[in-house]
Amino acid sequence: VQLVESGGGSVQPGGSLRLSCAASGYIYSSYCMGRFRQAPGKEREGVAAIGVDGSTSYADFVKDRFTISKDNAKNTLYLQMTSLKPEDTAMYYCAARAGAICHTGLPEPRWGYWGQGTQVTVS
Repeated sequence: VQLVESGGGSVQPGGSLRLSCAASGYIYSSYCMGRFRQAPGKEREGVAAIGVDGSTSYADFVKDRFTISKDNAKNTLYLQMTSLKPEDTAMYYCAARAGAICHTGLPEPRWGYWGQGTQVTVS
């Protein structure tokens, strides 16, 4: 399984961006998908997750601003980010894991596949 990310960039505070994560295989219909981020000098943290059944989970700091979704037919995961703040600046990663348990609190070792990351800068 290979995850290829796109959509990062620079935006002003209050702006929006949409991140995409394309998978090499047909995994979105059977894998839990997640989004993480890591700011300079900080640990990687879970942002959002979407389960096989489409159920979603969000970190408190992005609730009502970010939306995670997936298109199984296109094997693509999306993270729509709105009302961006300078503190949202980070490298954003896509991740996938097999299994029914799916939420942002799962630690990194529980995720089997990772994208290369895409930079988001809000300033």
